[in-house]
Amino acid sequence: MKNIITSFGLLFMQVAGAQNVQHFNLQSLPAKQMNELLTRSTISGQSGTIGYFTYQKGAVVPTHQHTNEQYSLITQGSVSVLVNGKETIVKAGEGIIIPPNIAHSFTALEDNTIDIDFFTPARMDWLAGTDNYYTATPVKKDTLPWNGKITRPEVYATVNNAVGNITFTPQGELVYSHHPFFNPDIRVMKYNAQSKSSVPFPNLEWNTPRSTDDQYLSSVLGIRNDANGIIWMLDMGQRNNITPKMVGWNTRTNQLERIYYIPASALVPESQPNDMMVDTKHGVFVIADEGIGNGGDGSKAALIIIDMKTGAAKRLLQGTRTTMPENTPTIINGKHLAINNKDLLVGCDGITADANFQWLYYAPLNGTKVYRVQMSDLLNTQLNSNTLDAKVETYASKPNNGGLSIDINGNLYLTSMETNSVTVILAKDRSVHELVADDNLLWPDGVSYNAVDGYMYVSAAQVHLGAVFNNGQNKAKAPFYIYRFHPLAAGVPFK
Repeated sequence: MKNIITSFGLLFMQVAGAQNVQHFNLQSLPAKQMNELLTRSTISGQSGTIGYFTYQKGAVVPTHQHTNEQYSLITQGSVSVLVNGKETIVKAGEGIIIPPNIAHSFTALEDNTIDIDFFTPARMDWLAGTDNYYTATPVKKDTLPWNGKITRPEVYATVNNAVGNITFTPQGELVYSHHPFFNPDIRVMKYNAQSKSSVPFPNLEWNTPRSTDDQYLSSVLGIRNDANGIIWMLDMGQRNNITPKMVGWNTRTNQLERIYYIPASALVPESQPNDMMVDTKHGVFVIADEGIGNGGDGSKAALIIIDMKTGAAKRLLQGTRTTMPENTPTIINGKHLAINNKDLLVGCDGITADANFQWLYYAPLNGTKVYRVQMSDLLNTQLNSNTLDAKVETYASKPNNGGLSIDINGNLYLTSMETNSVTVILAKDRSVHELVADDNLLWPDGVSYNAVDGYMYVSAAQVHLGAVFNNGQNKAKAPFYIYRFHPLAAGVPFK
């Protein structure tokens, strides 16, 4: 079997971005002791990662899953691989291929077992050092027992401009949008926790509009990361009259990954594509279109699907019971959120998915219900509009809310503007409770989970204090807060 190992010694990576050829010897790579019985060496190219494992008998890689496709070759010894409760014994000279997002574990059956794994795309969690499952104990259903009391979130950062949505680099650094409602000069920023300062993300050029091209950010609120280290920014294009687009920036290579333009066929004049869910399992973006652009009343709110491979886009569930707002006005401190004495009613807004990308959860901002639909139904091109609408379930009641996130136990986290709080919908009985609140959590907006430190982060955008809602006077003022809190169970990364 040594010839197999030697054959892995030369890896040619002919990929975009002018990457160098890397010649290496697996047995000479630096080894990391993952636990008492397991060591790992690793090397990555731009689009893949190789792992070289040495197990002693009884070594366990606990149950985990990832968005990477995995090819495992046992060159010495043997392992027991458990996938969805089914055991497969893999002996020397044999291999196993594990699809993305499938829970699995390895147990070594012999001393000095050697396992060579290849992953595509690259293992960003290994590169970032966030793969803590090797020594982790199994997650309990009640990771943090909750006594039902409302607590105060921790102030993590204060900044000078209103923060919209928040996401993270693989190292856990915060990247956030400046809320476009206030027409910020810089659209997206990255926060440095050590210096307590922020710089334009990905750089100043991308935050500088110009007339020569559209390779810049115009109006960004929705922002998400994925397992490949790419930060996706949803540019509504409203400030500069350019085509809305999804811009992906690769934080590993520090270069543009791809742009997906949202075609006119997937938009209406009232479109305001606000937030999104990045589904790397099915290879799609699902965008929540609020339907309040250009004076829209939310009645044409919808979901927009973009295929990551082809870039094809389609509009679904427009103006249905689950995307349109209800007549439940936003009322903060007794004052209606209104423009020219007309209540602003916002359609489909908060959006997320469970860890396995089985269920999509979404809700109009103004409404009393959270809805969910199976991704398999949403992507089934054989279903007509009425059939698809019938498959959407009413999941739970809710307050008026903006952002939406989820943890591994299925608890949903909603930003509740009217009560300066984050609300949780418990998976066990779908009951609704305030979880954290603070007087300065004014218009909590985006909420998302940082897998590096285990906190959920939430912004306080002060949208209701903007000039359009206050007779032309902008009452929003610095400092603008970014809070964090511990979810009831570990959050789902990238959501």
